[in-house]
Amino acid sequence: MGATIIEKIIARNIGAESVKPGQIVTVNVDRVMIHDIFIPFVADKFEEMGFTKLWDPDKVVLIYDHLVPASQLDDARHFKRGNEFAAKYGMKNVHRSDGICHQLMTEAGYVKPGNIVFGTDSHTTTYGCVGAFSSGIGYTEMASILGTGTMWVRVPETIRVNISGKLPDNVTSKDIILTLIGDLGADGATYKALEFAGDTVENMTVASRMTMANMAIEGGAKCALFTPDEKTAEYCEITLTEAETSLVGDADAEYCQVINYKAEDFVPVLACPSQVDNIKPVKELAGTPIDQVFIGSCTNGRLEDLMAAAEILKDKKVAPFVKLIVTPASRKIYREAAANGTIEILSKAGAIITHPGCGLCCGRTGGILTDGERVVATNNRNFLGRMGTSKVEIFLASPKTAAACAVSGNIAEVE
Repeated sequence: MGATIIEKIIARNIGAESVKPGQIVTVNVDRVMIHDIFIPFVADKFEEMGFTKLWDPDKVVLIYDHLVPASQLDDARHFKRGNEFAAKYGMKNVHRSDGICHQLMTEAGYVKPGNIVFGTDSHTTTYGCVGAFSSGIGYTEMASILGTGTMWVRVPETIRVNISGKLPDNVTSKDIILTLIGDLGADGATYKALEFAGDTVENMTVASRMTMANMAIEGGAKCALFTPDEKTAEYCEITLTEAETSLVGDADAEYCQVINYKAEDFVPVLACPSQVDNIKPVKELAGTPIDQVFIGSCTNGRLEDLMAAAEILKDKKVAPFVKLIVTPASRKIYREAAANGTIEILSKAGAIITHPGCGLCCGRTGGILTDGERVVATNNRNFLGRMGTSKVEIFLASPKTAAACAVSGNIAEVE
């Protein structure tokens, strides 16, 4: 019997010939990520557990992204505790406002194909874009890993998602993952691995795969996985080993579900208030007035996303009384977008360009909304109160659709 990608990663990590879904194993952790919101709680729990040193300081990454710049007085406590903890235990991998954690973990080279990675954020599933098993955990589990370097997991079942063909114009990987979440439901992949395959997936950029892996958690998935290929190697600046290239789901592997899509059947869609699985075609909601558009986040703040929006906005203006906020996912992306003229186009169109970070997506800073307002956003969640008050309506969309809405002042398809 063959194996799925997640089964291969776990088996190799623990030195077993094979593993099966439902089996509980203890894995050796390759890397962990802690962000600024959780660092005080992780630090306190770590010391409460009696640990006196990190299992490997070089494998720990601390990223300040959710709370920068500070918008509440208590934010400074998080920074202070994080700095103290890093200094005390010899942590060198600390990023202070360099970008969003999930962008930096692969961009900065911390995660490689076949790695097992945990982070104190649910969207840690993002790193599956390069073929890593990555998943979010709480601060107690993180404190335990910091002291031991190990973590127990239950081997997940796998849902195989095959996508074949060429995507229609103005349909992106964001539309694919939203459609899949709509079909599965918000709990349809709970504690399962999503394994993506097919020529449509093979033709995607790593950035597009990141969008899909990022939102796997919105269907309840434990992780999302893509087979490493030459695009992965170029992005990670490595030469793939035989073990890494073999991270592919075997033809005779056992899947709990197989979903097949034809790329030409996808259309631009929106996740409508206030559930991520409430999916409708953009054309069905065309003409709905909006107050704000947000392009950015760890879901769609990469260079290709900003360039896609700029293509729509070139020589156009944001509609009167509509705010367009653009947040690059990292400083590197910000610089690249500035260098190739993307920032110039967005700025001329009337966009507000912010520093890289999580602020608006998690409702902290940089454009939160109030009662009765409606926003089209490229981030990953549209729950009540996510980007302002509980009476804000959040529609999730691709950067192309979001840009078209900013120009129209209403929900609109790309012309």
